[in-house]
Formats: sequence, structure tokens, C-alpha cells
Amino acid sequence: MKFSIQINEGPYQHQASDTAYQFARAALAAGHEIFRVFFYHDGVNNATKLAVPPQDDRDIPKLWSELSKENDLDLVVCIAAAQRRGMMDVDEAKRQGFEDNNLNEGFRISGLGQLIEAGIESDRLVVFGA
Repeated sequence: MKFSIQINEGPYQHQASDTAYQFARAALAAGHEIFRVFFYHDGVNNATKLAVPPQDDRDIPKLWSELSKENDLDLVVCIAAAQRRGMMDVDEAKRQGFEDNNLNEGFRISGLGQLIEAGIESDRLVVFGA
């Protein structure tokens, strides 16, 4: 089965992101395909490379980045939601006149069209968070 995942909550505000991560790992381990993971609303905060959780806590943004590397996942961050929350990739940071970006490796910024495509191309679109 081909899944796409939508995450609407930040990594430490709600259990949604961690649950989505566990779902993605389990789906991949069971031989399923993940077409895309789309981060929307506060979920864009999962893409930050600036999070520094305590040593005894899970580094959820890093876990997503590592899962992407291991499985060639398409991690898409909604551009409108990202801009509202100060999340930028290299190109967007330059366009806005900033010297640096804060998007973690493996994530990319794009628009809602990527979410629509994910729904069309997948057998199931699973949403985590309100």
C-alpha cells in the first residue's frame, strides 16, 4: 500500500509528530511505500535544524531527517505555514534577505499542491494532529 502522511502539530507540542514517525517506521518495515510526508500548520516546526532537546528526550526533527535519509522519503514543508513561523530553506532565506536558513537536512519547502498530489498518488492519506 502507498501512504502519504500529513502532520499538523509541532514535535513537542503534541504526540502527533512522534506517532506519525512511529507509523512511518512501521509502515516501511512492513513493506509499504510512503509517497510523501507533508508538514502543515505547526507541523512545519518538525523541520527545524535548531531544536536542541534535553539529552533524555527524543530529537524528533533529527529522527525525521534520519528516516528520510535511510528511506529516501519526500519531506515537504508547507511554504505559507513555514513563512509564518520563520522556517526557511536556503533559497527562501536569500530571497527574504536573511543570511542563513533553519531547515533540517532532508526537508524541502513547497506549496499545497504537493499535498493535493500526495492525496491523488497515494492509496491513503493519513493525518496526524488537528
